[in-house]
Amino acid sequence: MNASHLPAPHPDPSDRPARLTVGVVGAGRVGATLAAALRQAGHRPVAASGVSDASVRRAAALLPDVPLVTPAEVLARADLVLLTVPDDALPSLVEGLAETGAIRPGQLVVHTSGRYGTAVLAPALRAGALPLALHPVMTFTGTSVDVQRLAGCSFGITAPEELRLAAEALVIEMGGEPEWIEEEARPLYHAALALGANHLVTLVAQSMELLRTAGVAAPDRMLGPLLGAALDNALRSGDGALTGPVARGDAGTVAAHVSELRKHAPQTVAGYLAMARTTADRALAHGLLKPELAEDLLGVLAEGDLR
Repeated sequence: MNASHLPAPHPDPSDRPARLTVGVVGAGRVGATLAAALRQAGHRPVAASGVSDASVRRAAALLPDVPLVTPAEVLARADLVLLTVPDDALPSLVEGLAETGAIRPGQLVVHTSGRYGTAVLAPALRAGALPLALHPVMTFTGTSVDVQRLAGCSFGITAPEELRLAAEALVIEMGGEPEWIEEEARPLYHAALALGANHLVTLVAQSMELLRTAGVAAPDRMLGPLLGAALDNALRSGDGALTGPVARGDAGTVAAHVSELRKHAPQTVAGYLAMARTTADRALAHGLLKPELAEDLLGVLAEGDLR
């Protein structure tokens, strides 16, 4: 093949001029991952803060050669600052950085909290910063696999209208899909994500424990295909994907479940009853559960609460 017809090589991110210097306040799983993704897009991480041993190890793995310094020094070095601290710590962090004069006019200040929009960054805005809320809808392990998982990951973004395009551009550069969330809708948006993702982990962990108690040697292998199919069906069909004894109105089976759970795992009964009632309500509303069967089923669930 003639050399002139060879496909052009993919550009190396390190060969591109860095457009923004990036700093991370809180080198946790999210911050280190996003900074690594921005590096791949041609930006230049220059500083991070983190005091725990886990943060130090994570920064060394995902952000090699990036020094760990104080939060104030991070802001002094960076054009774009990622504030990736726990939700409850974010307001006081922003206020403290603004009060000490660490925030510079024109500096991009980005938080990754799902709960908050940009109102929490009001002290930074008064100091002249450009506030953005970029929340990646993903769970993070703190390893390099997280950077790959950002491909196609939705980000809930909130920003002043004049910064909307900048926020979307940053998300796209990290491989994500921007989804606009209004300021007042942020708490509901975050509650919806927690309801699905966080409670799913609890349900799966409980199910695996019960299967081990029942003598199943590899509950993860047993549950994988079942739960994968259930999740796929739910995402495709919503309530139309409901199956099982509650949706069928099989009161006897549900009563047996409650009895066995009380015997072997009483701590799971309250959650089972709550989810069964919610499932029954939704199955009734969508015509999956026959009203004549629902009465006995709801009676069993009510009795379960009284024991």
